Amino acid sequence: MRIAVTYENGMVFQHFGHCAQFKLYDAQDGAVTAQQVVSAEGSGHGALAGFLRAHGAEVLICGGIGAGARTALAEAGIRLYPGVTGSADAAVSALLAGTLSYDPDTTCSHHHEAEGTCNHHCGEDKHGCAGNG
Repeated sequence: MRIAVTYENGMVFQHFGHCAQFKLYDAQDGAVTAQQVVSAEGSGHGALAGFLRAHGAEVLICGGIGAGARTALAEAGIRLYPGVTGSADAAVSALLAGTLSYDPDTTCSHHHEAEGTCNHHCGEDKHGCAGNG
């Protein structure tokens, strides 16, 4: 299984659509067998699902994510675990152990029409998301 995590400085990055890097983990029998950090190459909201699919991702762990991105990931067949904070490595370990704490209802709607509004608690001031909500 290949797991992708929105990634910045070892942590789960909190805004899917502005994610510059993903950390990809290959896992087998409940253990990570390989990992690498890849640049999203400026893909943007709509293209990121295709980017992840092209890299073989079957699962995505992330912080906030908008409805359009959720739809694109579902269409690409990528299982989503949103609302995750903290260490990327720890999140993957928790997923593999069946103990990942995530919020399936986490959304992020701070785009042009709702700048600064965030429906999750990312706790960071990045790209208009200051953890309001």
